[in-house]
Amino acid sequence: MALPEWDTGVGWSFGLEVDGIEIKEIQEVSGLKLEVDAIELKHNTADGKFINKKLPGRKKSGEVTLTRGVTSNKDWHSWVKLVFDGNMPSARKGGQIKIYDYMGTVVQAFKFSNGWAKSVEYGTLKAGDTTVLTEKLTIAHEGLEPVS
Repeated sequence: MALPEWDTGVGWSFGLEVDGIEIKEIQEVSGLKLEVDAIELKHNTADGKFINKKLPGRKKSGEVTLTRGVTSNKDWHSWVKLVFDGNMPSARKGGQIKIYDYMGTVVQAFKFSNGWAKSVEYGTLKAGDTTVLTEKLTIAHEGLEPVS
C-alpha cells in the first residue's frame, strides 16, 4: 500500500540491493544526488541583445556512502578486494538503494549503474568505548536515477 499524499517517507527505513542480495541493516546513506552539468551559453539574440542561457548537459556520476554496524559479514571486503586485485569486470555492479514506508513497502528506489567499491572505512577503535563500531562503504558509480 502506497503512502497517502499527506504522509512522507521515513528517513530510518532503507536498504541496499546488489546482485539480488538485499542488506537492510544499513544505519546511514549519504550521496543520493541526481545531478546534470549546467552548460552556459553566451550569445546575441536576433535583435542584438547579449544573453546568458543555462542548458542541461550530461548526467553526472557520483559516490554513495553507506554505514552499518560491523558484523561477521565480509561481502564489502570481498567487493573492495576485487578492485584492489584489478578485477574491474567483476567489481562493477548495478544495484538499488530502496526507501521503505512504515509497512515495509518500497516508496522510492534509486538505481546506480557500474558501481564499484571505492573504499571500506572503519569507525574509531578506542579502549573503553561503548559505542557501536561501524564500517562505511563508498560506492563510486556511473549514474544514479530514480526507479519508476
